[in-house]
Amino acid sequence: MSVDFAERHIGPSAADQEQMTSVLGVDRAHNTISPAADLLGRAIPRAIRSETAGIVPGIGVAEQQALAELRQLAARNVILTPMIGLGYSDTVTPSVIQRNVFENPSWYTAYTPYQPEISQGRLEALLNFQTMVGDLAGLPVANASMLDEATAVAEAMLLARRAMRGKTSDVFVVDRDALPQSIDLLRVRADALGITLDIRDLAGGEPLPDDCFGVLLQYPGASGRVWDPAGVIERAHAAGAQAIVAADIMALVLLASPGSMGADIVVGSTQRFGVPLGFGGPHAGFMAVRAGLERQLPGRLVGVSKDADGNMAYRLALQTREQHIRREKATSNICTAQVLLAVMAAMYAVYHGPDGLRRIASRIAENTALLREWLLAGGVDVVSDAVFDTIEARPAGGSDAALAAARSAGVLVRRVDDATVAVAVGEATTVSDLARVATALGGDVPATFGIFDGAGTGRVPHDLLRSDEILTHPVFREHHSETAMMRYLKSLADKDYALDRGMIPLGSCTMKLNPAAAMQAVSWPEFSRIHPFAPRETVAGYLELIAQLEEWLADLTGYDAVSLQPNAGSQGELAGLLAIRRYHLARGDDGRDVCLIPSSAHGTNAASAVLAGMRVVVVACDESGDIDLDDLRKKIAEHQEALGAIMVTYPSTHGVYEEGILELTAAVHEAGGQVYIDGANLNALVGYARFGDLGGDVSHLNLHKTFAIPHGGGGPGVGPVAAKSHLVPFLPSHDLAQVDRDGIGPVSAAPYGSPSILPITWAYIRMLGLEGLTAATGAAVLNANHIARRLADHFPILYTGPEGLVAHECIVDVRPLTRETGITVDDVAKRLVDYGFHAPTMSFPVAGTLMVEPTESEDVAELDRFCDAMISIAREARRVAEGEWPADNNPLVNAPHTAASLVTEWAHPYTREEAVYPAGVTAAKYWPPVRRVDQAYGDRNLVCACPPPEAFAG
Repeated sequence: MSVDFAERHIGPSAADQEQMTSVLGVDRAHNTISPAADLLGRAIPRAIRSETAGIVPGIGVAEQQALAELRQLAARNVILTPMIGLGYSDTVTPSVIQRNVFENPSWYTAYTPYQPEISQGRLEALLNFQTMVGDLAGLPVANASMLDEATAVAEAMLLARRAMRGKTSDVFVVDRDALPQSIDLLRVRADALGITLDIRDLAGGEPLPDDCFGVLLQYPGASGRVWDPAGVIERAHAAGAQAIVAADIMALVLLASPGSMGADIVVGSTQRFGVPLGFGGPHAGFMAVRAGLERQLPGRLVGVSKDADGNMAYRLALQTREQHIRREKATSNICTAQVLLAVMAAMYAVYHGPDGLRRIASRIAENTALLREWLLAGGVDVVSDAVFDTIEARPAGGSDAALAAARSAGVLVRRVDDATVAVAVGEATTVSDLARVATALGGDVPATFGIFDGAGTGRVPHDLLRSDEILTHPVFREHHSETAMMRYLKSLADKDYALDRGMIPLGSCTMKLNPAAAMQAVSWPEFSRIHPFAPRETVAGYLELIAQLEEWLADLTGYDAVSLQPNAGSQGELAGLLAIRRYHLARGDDGRDVCLIPSSAHGTNAASAVLAGMRVVVVACDESGDIDLDDLRKKIAEHQEALGAIMVTYPSTHGVYEEGILELTAAVHEAGGQVYIDGANLNALVGYARFGDLGGDVSHLNLHKTFAIPHGGGGPGVGPVAAKSHLVPFLPSHDLAQVDRDGIGPVSAAPYGSPSILPITWAYIRMLGLEGLTAATGAAVLNANHIARRLADHFPILYTGPEGLVAHECIVDVRPLTRETGITVDDVAKRLVDYGFHAPTMSFPVAGTLMVEPTESEDVAELDRFCDAMISIAREARRVAEGEWPADNNPLVNAPHTAASLVTEWAHPYTREEAVYPAGVTAAKYWPPVRRVDQAYGDRNLVCACPPPEAFAG
């Protein structure tokens, strides 16, 4: 491994590891590579040990060499002016947003804002996003982002079906002019759930069927046609169906909103609001709904509540962690979405404001009209008259010759059919670009031409222009200078807790260091300015990087192939289960639709199984936290003919290396089922064991957990799906020839999901090498056991392996403390904020507990600082039990304490210093911006858009 990089990434030094293993009673075996390896030798069952095939480089390289190799790959991508369209547009990321959000660890290393008191900055940013989307869509409630436009369309279809209570139709109608990638993904999702897609030319006047539960319209259409969908929406409502409009958010700056036309649901992508193309992602999709549907909205929803002092405070509303609570009854399997990209898009709207957005949208419309005029002047047949940014044209020589000519001029356009090409104009398109493409297609371009001022509306029909104001809240009107914007972003970041402040010890989520060297390539234009449907020969560098990464991940996991298409762990889960389902169907086993899921599993497992068309049967866990093998055998016997799969997490969600995993996989295989191993805890296995060698047939991996893609405050993520050879033909694909043959089709809008962040994982693996990855695994497990040992005298550690060891995380049981003192797990979590920590995972997988995962990135000083804080909190709780502090007025139930609370009347039996500078807190402490947030109040009084400024009074 590259010693320099490994030493910077792995927190505990060799000397620290020696000391920790000594305290844990682990004897050094001199033939191992590190003290942590000795610990792993005892913790991991010997029967599951396995080695890679040697495809992953054994030794890592220095940062400079990894970046040089990435430069060589990037150089193989050809940057041509992208005018392909189909929902992806060349945009301009304002430098103030690129530097202060996209490249800022205060934003990209944050966690999903389940703890609102330490997340007020990104919650405000997401509320801005929701307000922006709701305003432009013309609907009252929008969520805090979706994975991309196509998955948002699929979620809207499911939402429409849920909303039609009592209606028995399984028919969903789709306009033929919808984005083709959305239609392809709808086919996959509909097929799994028994929904019939009825594709019609609705924009061209074809009538609706007599019975359907929902209708999807594209506005403007994929062809570029701008049309009035109000009549179709009215007819959909008359038929008792929900009307869904997939809209271009930039077009909505000028066009009448779908909500004003009666749409029930509006979806789309915010990519063209300053988020780079990135070969397809990550980009933030969006969804807005009419009143009455907000409580069925998938994804995350930010709302407004109040804190303990009555001050306004933001928080996640309604369905927070729905999957863990409702499991197979959850309405969606989406756990996180695209928060970092949603923040960028929201700040693009804040920075430009309504007037700036109008100028940009008007310039796009005017440039499109100019291109149309030049084509018509040259005798080129132009298909549509009413357009916003996309023109379909029929050049004299046919589409293939036109594509070649455009490419020779440095422009990429899209083939529609043998005679027709489509050209899409974006924010970054220059008049010179227009001249080049017009000339290539046979247009007549004058010798001189001017530049539009951004005040017109091009070829948008006058009766479809907006007449209402947009983005009226002051936040969209106050930060238009770079100075003001920089300070606004800084003020929001200062309110938040991210990895740049300290450890985020969340069990099940692996909040490790995101190495700065690995992050660098994401901003390079050779990766960021590539259209997802660019010709393969222009993206050779991307394809080589993707192929290498797929091979490395397959080698590390023991599988035969990997698809990087799923753009979240939830989509990887779904893809793996769809592959299993399609495999059984291809073999004639139509009835194998039962999915066994342990009671301890991640909640998304059950939700994904239902969305894949499977029936969930729960398998019990025993007192040790392991899967109850007796109950497993019983459930297999009960469902043997219908058994399709089991989903199992390894190490378990309880943080233990279960001894019976090989017996489990053998029993399921013997009964004819397939084994799905959830890859959430791979950080505890890399270099020591492989899912495929445990008996796994398919797994998804969370690259933001094990392989260093940043969490981004709740996304982006990549959820590759890896499979054994018999399932490989059923992995997700945009290759329609393969889909027609046997594959499942796509699970994301872009062919490779979110490829622009794949260089992060590529660089992480390249710099560590197999030796460094193995050392990182050992350090992560050693750190977890260090914490478990230090806290064991003060809190029970709920589950351990045969030798009293845990895996990469441990469950700290707060329930005895609660019974003894009345102090709850919530009180402990909030008090940790006063000590300068993000709380561990609360009440999952066991209510009343904290699940702690330190990762390999934290050094011993930070681990001990956390342990000292937990021990100090336990002592504080006992002071409550002993009557020194009242049960209703003590530092724990009042936590967290703000700076403002110190200057008000102090009516507490503890000192101000005890409140905000408890034992071990340094001068560089974190100050939460709000007191404890009242979650129930926010759900009773649902506000999900920016409130007026006067609401902050008091």
